Amino acid sequence: MSTATLTPNHSRDVQVAEIGKNTLILRSRTWDRLKFEVEYSRQRGTTANSYLIQADKKALIDPPGESFTEIYLQQLAQHLNFTTLDYIVLGHVNPNRSATLQVLLSQVPQATIICSRPAANALKTAFPELESRIQAVRSGDTLDVGQGHHLSFVTVPTPRWADGLCTYDSATKILYTDKLFGAHICEDTLFDEDWKGLDAERRYYFECLHAPQAKQVEAALDKLSVLGARCFAPAHGPVVRYSLSRFTYDYRQWCQGQKSQELSVALLYASAYGNTAIMANAIAQGLIQNGVNVESINCELADSAEINRIVEACDGLIIGSPTLGGHAPTQIQTALGIVLSVAAKTKLAGVFGSYGWSGEAIDLIESKLKDANYQLGFETIRVRFSPTPEILQQCQEAGALFAQNLKKTKKLRSSRQIVTETHVDRTEQAVGRIIGSLCVVTTCDEETHKGVLTSWVSQATFNPPGIMIAIANEQNADLMHHPGDKFVLNILKEGRNVRRYFSRHSTLGDNPFANLDTKTALNGCLILNEALAYLECTVQNQLECGDRWLIYAVIDHGEVLENEGVTALEYRKSGSYY
Repeated sequence: MSTATLTPNHSRDVQVAEIGKNTLILRSRTWDRLKFEVEYSRQRGTTANSYLIQADKKALIDPPGESFTEIYLQQLAQHLNFTTLDYIVLGHVNPNRSATLQVLLSQVPQATIICSRPAANALKTAFPELESRIQAVRSGDTLDVGQGHHLSFVTVPTPRWADGLCTYDSATKILYTDKLFGAHICEDTLFDEDWKGLDAERRYYFECLHAPQAKQVEAALDKLSVLGARCFAPAHGPVVRYSLSRFTYDYRQWCQGQKSQELSVALLYASAYGNTAIMANAIAQGLIQNGVNVESINCELADSAEINRIVEACDGLIIGSPTLGGHAPTQIQTALGIVLSVAAKTKLAGVFGSYGWSGEAIDLIESKLKDANYQLGFETIRVRFSPTPEILQQCQEAGALFAQNLKKTKKLRSSRQIVTETHVDRTEQAVGRIIGSLCVVTTCDEETHKGVLTSWVSQATFNPPGIMIAIANEQNADLMHHPGDKFVLNILKEGRNVRRYFSRHSTLGDNPFANLDTKTALNGCLILNEALAYLECTVQNQLECGDRWLIYAVIDHGEVLENEGVTALEYRKSGSYY
């Protein structure tokens, strides 16, 4: 086996070497930082690895991006008669790689493109004239190129690369891993002999590209483990031969470490031209570097059930969107609807996006979240066209700030949350056994409607019918403790999750009613049509007691909205907490 090395310089070149039987690697190299994206910020250069199998049939795997198109094709021509190329195998498709592919295909009109089904759909949309030359493959499909080279294909979809495809050659036992097991580093060394010295670059590459999609990466590792590969041939960095087991172990450990973080953020996005995705990656880095697990969701590919599951389970959520024709893409609108209907209002939120002219989608998402009482963990980021290095730094800082705010919120909430009975004072345990009807109290200040959640209500008198309610200052006490003040007590129904729209603390100007069916009572306050019953009330007396105001109100009018069903109750383990 022969290898070729070159003396490092600051001009781009292509390193060619034999890495197996009938198999060449063509490493397009740059010692300078190739792009300004976060994943390249180590600034140790990179390689874009392509592979050529020259058996009875010729198969080219993963041509590089347009930064190397010219020098790559010049070097390829020295090792391949273009008229003999049979197949071009693509691990994934993006506009950068498509630029090189378009030039290459004009010189090899006989070649067939092998790729996953999502990649085939993308190519057919971008290059409809190529449809007859595209062959989509699935996991388990094979291709015999002769002389023992049986290529097996494994689809490895992730949120960032939904079209991911790995290729295994049984003759050489080389697994072509595309975006898996890579590193952004440029050296003369072809293989990973000094693999310990690569640890930092490998970990950084993983955290930038794969940490936000750890679940999908683990699924890919499971698929690939049965192949028995003896060599990993990635799209970037050294070929992995000496640290195969260690690198695979590291990937699994890193995935587990990411998933085991105490706090988790759902990062939902769509990206028409790749700009929003780049911003999402930068925000993810800020979160990951501050010890927060990120679940990245490409809404163009995820189904509603998956989005629903992740949004319910997360501690915070961030939504990114482009603006297309003055609107957010349909997939983002769907995801936003799921967030508003499923995610508790106590969850921290964030908004970002890119646009060409107006950016209405970003403003829409921000206003919907604010109207629904979500607190934002960073100031909304709006980018016109492509993000600059400064903007990406801002995105990273926003991710870090979000993580810090999330931890503060978690700490504050933990100090108030119900603790186990073994750690609660016996008296507090006993007081906690007092249960109450779960209700929403609605008030009105001129044109502003407000609602707070409470269970501190009881009937106080029979004639006239009256109730006693305990409220705190942050629950709009100033609108309820003067004689003559009006409010509506909405008594909630068990099994109907209306409470998610309301918190126990409130400020005027918030609007929790945007997604609820309401009507106006005779006293001007709102009735929740999903409630079990409601009471229109007028304050008669008030008394300041400890940390609460006790309000006595007479009932002016009431109605049962549903004859079937039972009242929602709140059970507590401690009398010192909600």
